[in-house]
Amino acid sequence: MRVGLLLVFIVLFFLLVLSLTAGVSLGAVPISFRTVWSIVGNKMWPGTFDVVWSRGQESIVWDVRFPRVVLAALVGAGLAVSGATLQALTRNPLADPHLLGVSSGAAFGAILALLHTGMIVGLLTVPLFSFAGALLATAAVALVAHLTRSHTADRMVLAGVAVAFVFTALGNLLIFLGDPRATNTVVFWMLGGLGLAQWSHLAYPAVVLAGCMIVLTLKARELNALAMGDETAATLGISVTRLRFLLFVVTALVTGAMVAFSGVIGFVGLMVPHFVRLIGGGDNVRVIPLSAAVGALTPIWADIVARMIMAPEDMPIGIVTGLAGGVAFILILRKS
Repeated sequence: MRVGLLLVFIVLFFLLVLSLTAGVSLGAVPISFRTVWSIVGNKMWPGTFDVVWSRGQESIVWDVRFPRVVLAALVGAGLAVSGATLQALTRNPLADPHLLGVSSGAAFGAILALLHTGMIVGLLTVPLFSFAGALLATAAVALVAHLTRSHTADRMVLAGVAVAFVFTALGNLLIFLGDPRATNTVVFWMLGGLGLAQWSHLAYPAVVLAGCMIVLTLKARELNALAMGDETAATLGISVTRLRFLLFVVTALVTGAMVAFSGVIGFVGLMVPHFVRLIGGGDNVRVIPLSAAVGALTPIWADIVARMIMAPEDMPIGIVTGLAGGVAFILILRKS
């Protein structure tokens, strides 16, 4: 079993390298794979390759597309891991990272920055406000759960849905009160996009994802017990309420960090864990890392399609993932 799992990870690693290369190479201005890696190699180890490309190609590869595909991989991995955890945690196959109001809170923060405050701290304004909105929504869910004594999985989900409605309404109010000429930017962000990708920004989602992956990997066996029921987990000596609260906070944190830099990208967190369980079984020790790997691939290819289908214009990536995810979900429903 371990040999088979190792082989799967090796295949996924090569697919990820191929996908990263394709994501940088393909677009309105195609650049050969060899040129892509020559430019990357020269950036990492100056003087390694003879410069046979233009400054424009170098800028496209290093400044525009490479950070974009890296952000896509980080966002996909984060959303997929969050979805896999929430589906096991709530024992609900329809659970996804946007279930607990985190995305609505992040959207509220982004709308506030884009329409009302302006770029008060430069290019990091939208991600910072978005992340603050996500944390505010998470705190609101925790407060509502505490006040209503909603400590079970189902009731915490209901608390999240209620908070999501409130923040969605507040976000719509901000759009209504804002400058109509700026609403196009808000709509594009709410439909998902990777236009904020810059090397200086990638450290934030990368650090959050790494930290959350460590926690979720360490708690994977306890999550298996929790997925079998609260009584089963309690008989194994697991503090159910504490574990559930920890995992909800971790998934909200990683979702907030990803949404802050990419906008709302749907279906990745819902569909990828289902696909992973079809090929790797239901053990969360395997599901969580496999979801991260497969999730990293998904937005890269969605972004390639979004950039090429209406070149040189960028279609919001959320439209592509929504269409593909809906079709895939129907196919899975037919089989199980």
